[in-house]
Amino acid sequence: MDIKSIKSQFPIFKKKINGNPLVYLDSANSSQKPKAVINRMSHFYENEFSNVGRSVHTLAVTATNRFEETRDIIKDFINAKYREEIVFTKGATESINLIANSYGDKFMNEGDEIILTELEHHSNYVPWHYLRSKKKAVIKFAKVNENLEIKVDEIKRLISNKTKMIALTHISNVTGGISPLKEIIDLANSKKIPVLIDGTQGAPHLKLDMQKIGCDFYVISCHKMYGPNGLGILYGKKKWLDLLPPYQGGGGMIDEVKKNTISFAETPTKFEAGTMQTAEVVAMSEAIKFVKTIGLDRISDHENKVLNYAIEKLKKNNSVKLIGNPENKASVISFTIKGIHPHDIATILDEDGVAIRAGHHCCQILHEKLGVPATARASLGVYNTKEDIDVLDSAIKKCRKVFNI
Repeated sequence: MDIKSIKSQFPIFKKKINGNPLVYLDSANSSQKPKAVINRMSHFYENEFSNVGRSVHTLAVTATNRFEETRDIIKDFINAKYREEIVFTKGATESINLIANSYGDKFMNEGDEIILTELEHHSNYVPWHYLRSKKKAVIKFAKVNENLEIKVDEIKRLISNKTKMIALTHISNVTGGISPLKEIIDLANSKKIPVLIDGTQGAPHLKLDMQKIGCDFYVISCHKMYGPNGLGILYGKKKWLDLLPPYQGGGGMIDEVKKNTISFAETPTKFEAGTMQTAEVVAMSEAIKFVKTIGLDRISDHENKVLNYAIEKLKKNNSVKLIGNPENKASVISFTIKGIHPHDIATILDEDGVAIRAGHHCCQILHEKLGVPATARASLGVYNTKEDIDVLDSAIKKCRKVFNI
C-alpha cells in the first residue's frame, strides 16, 4: 500500500507536536479522520441540513435519503441480512446499554446468568452490572490464561441452564488478543444462548461478515474506524430486534400516541428516539468508503506487519515488559517500563511528538488481575509505519535516560 498517499488524506498529520512530526499511536482510543469525512460533514451542514423522518420539504427528504443510504452502506459492509438490523446509536456504549436494558427487561429474571470475560472494557461490563443490580442476576467472568487469552473451554465451563447472555470483546483493547468468536458462538448457538460482541476494536481492523460470524448482536464505535464522534452502530438479528422493547422514548420512535396508549414504530426506528446525529451518520458513509477503497484485508495485513515489527523491536529492550502474549493478536501493544509510571512514559513520549495512551484503558478488572494500576499502550491505524515504531523505540530509550534506568 502507498501509506504516504493514505496518510496525506489525514489533515492532522500536517501538525507538529512540540516541533516534531506527529506519530499517532492511540487509534484504539480514537482514530484520526480523513479529509473526506470532514468535508462530508461540512457539505451536509452547508448544503443539505435538515432533521430526518419528519418534514416533507426538499431538504428534509434529501437528509432522510442520505441518512438511510448510510444504513444500506453499513448493511452491505458488514453483510447483515436485512437493513433493519442496523440501528444508529450515540456510540458502542449506548448500543450495549440498549441491549442490556431491552433484552434484560424482557428476558432476564432473578438468578439468571450473564457470562463476560476478564478482558472486557467497562462499556461491556457496567451496563450488565446495572442489569445485575436491577434484576438480581449473576455475572460470571471467564478467566484469561497465562497468555491473557480467552479459550472456548473456559466459556463452556461457565455455561449453565441459567445462562441468558454471553457478551465478550472481539479484540482486547489491552492485549490486542483476538477472541475465538466462531467457536464460542457455535457453542452458544448449540445451547440457544444469545451472544453480544463488543466490536469496537474489531471493526476497524478485521473484515466483518455478520452472517458468517453468527452472533446475535455486534456493536461498532464509529470514531475508532475513521468516522465521526458521537455515533455508534448496533447490529442485531432482526428476530431479536423485533422482539425487544424500545430502550428510550420520545419523538421519531412512535407509531401512534394517545392519552392512554402508545404504539411504537417498526425496527429499527423504534430504537432511534429523538433528533438523530444526521451529519455524523451521513459522514460515516465516507469513512466506510475510505476503508473499502483500501480494503480491510490489506489494512489488516499492513497493520500486522507494523505490529510484528514493533513487538520484535520492543522485545530487544530488556526494561520493557509486554502485556500478554496471545496467539492471535491485532493492532495493540500494552507495556510497562520498570521504574517508570505509564503516565510519565506518555508525557516524555509526547515531547517527541509520540501520542500513546497511559492508564487502565477502561479495563480495571484485567489490570487488577495483572497487579498493575496502569500500562502504556501503543495502538495502530492504517496510517502507521515501521518508521513510527522506530520513533517510539527511540522515545522509550529517552525515558530510560530521563529516569537514569
